[in-house]
Amino acid sequence: MGKKREMKILMIGNLSGHMSSAVKIAHERGADVSSVDSVDAGLEIIRSRGVADVGMVDVQCDIAGLVDHLKRERIHMPVVACGIEGTSSRQASQAIRAGALEYVPLPPNAELIAAVLELVSGREEDIICKDGRMVAVVEMARRVADKRASVLITGGSGTGKEVLARYIHKHSDRSGRPFVAVNCAAIPETLLESELFGHEKGAFSGAVAMRIGRFESAHRGTLLLDEISEMEPRLQAKLLRVIQEQEVDRLGGSKPIPVDVRILATSNQDLSAAVREKRFREDLYYRLNVVAIEIPLLRDRPLDVEVLARYFVESCSKENGLREKEISVGAMEKLQGHSWPGNVRELENTIHRSVLLGMGDEIGAEDVTFSRMASESDGEGEDGWVGKSVKEAEKDLILQTVGHLGDQAQASKILGISLRVLRKKLEEYSLES
Repeated sequence: MGKKREMKILMIGNLSGHMSSAVKIAHERGADVSSVDSVDAGLEIIRSRGVADVGMVDVQCDIAGLVDHLKRERIHMPVVACGIEGTSSRQASQAIRAGALEYVPLPPNAELIAAVLELVSGREEDIICKDGRMVAVVEMARRVADKRASVLITGGSGTGKEVLARYIHKHSDRSGRPFVAVNCAAIPETLLESELFGHEKGAFSGAVAMRIGRFESAHRGTLLLDEISEMEPRLQAKLLRVIQEQEVDRLGGSKPIPVDVRILATSNQDLSAAVREKRFREDLYYRLNVVAIEIPLLRDRPLDVEVLARYFVESCSKENGLREKEISVGAMEKLQGHSWPGNVRELENTIHRSVLLGMGDEIGAEDVTFSRMASESDGEGEDGWVGKSVKEAEKDLILQTVGHLGDQAQASKILGISLRVLRKKLEEYSLES
């Protein structure tokens, strides 16, 4: 098993020596720390060396400007605001409103710094499972973890494909190196190329500075291509070349850059069918599908419902500072009788809701509620579907899911369709009305 993943922390600001104390504590906790005194210098570090796992930023700095730059350049780095004790509560709340996830007082407390590291470490627990089908999946992932081969992970939305990918990385000899994930369905094609391969300053309109891509960020580590089936054919060809040649060409660059990256990919679609339908390159499919792992749906591994439910009760209670409750027999029977169309993600959301809204000393059956979409898929309210065409039923399901969640990206995952397809259908419904 490889060494523990080294966290990358970027500290921005100059707090009269307190930042250097925080740097020392983070180093002692095993983190790789870079420190600069301004937001502009921090952005240059990110663009040239890759994204840090977390940015700890002085509240006196322009946090709103930093967060805005990160959004515009599609850089995903959580920001934690830091301020000397005595800093006005107004500045702390402004930092949170500007986009900081948390506020940390200084001088630094060693345990508080450790808690921040734990927060961004991805909580590297082993996969929680009990059912034989899922146990076999985890055992297979463990066997291939320390190999160089690419792995294609398939399964329905919400089954835990990215969780399994992180498990493979954690148990590989690259675990001390970066794990970088890219959602190919959530990023428009015009931006995905730059996101993956990077660009030079002036390579296109809006390229205000050089930025390394995800391949370079994942050098000597693991790159997860999430929902790879949504990648356009033109980019598939470029991705194939990068995998074959082990080098990337930044947009606007003059020379190739060598990269050493292990590729993991996920898909909730049948990629072999996409190959037959000429939507996915056959040569790229075989490059990615060296080892294939399929995660079963939650309803096909019923023994996992109980252990996952208890795990989510524990984690949700800790996260919200609540006393951990027991799950009553009636509540567990209700959970085990559900078909879980949203798989593990739906179970987690259901338990989260039960923990927060339940009023008794234990979670009762009355505290367990399912979304309207889930209830309909279980056969409740069937009369609403009778007499409708498949097209009408599909429209109702899509609109109800988007309306219920209020998040198109999450809705696309639960519906099992790409974000691009979902948006196209919503445009069609808008034109019809």
